[in-house]
Amino acid sequence: QVQLVESGGGLVQAGGSLRLSCAASGSIFRINVMGWYRQAPGKQRELVAHITNNDSTNYAGSVKGRFTISRDNAKTTVYLQMNSLKLEDTAVYYCAAGKMTFSATMEVNYWGLGTQVTVSS
Repeated sequence: QVQLVESGGGLVQAGGSLRLSCAASGSIFRINVMGWYRQAPGKQRELVAHITNNDSTNYAGSVKGRFTISRDNAKTTVYLQMNSLKLEDTAVYYCAAGKMTFSATMEVNYWGLGTQVTVSS
């Protein structure tokens, strides 16, 4: 099993910044990709960004150029730097971990509990 613990959510004004962190522990060898998903009220959960063990990254179009995903050298902690936040970025952000598929998509096997990000006007 892999355990994921998120931190760093909160309330921020539009145009501001937040950084989320996610620490992974347990059977890290079971995963080769970590990422962030988000779910706004009444909407489906969607991919925000992911990063592979080879540091290859992928972003949703809505956050490209504003958000940056990175990880520490030990590859056990992943960060999401969120700049120029918009009202529509308000959501619960979930850390996720799993395997990359042959079609280059992320198969999520583990989820964190989520952290709330609220952007106010």
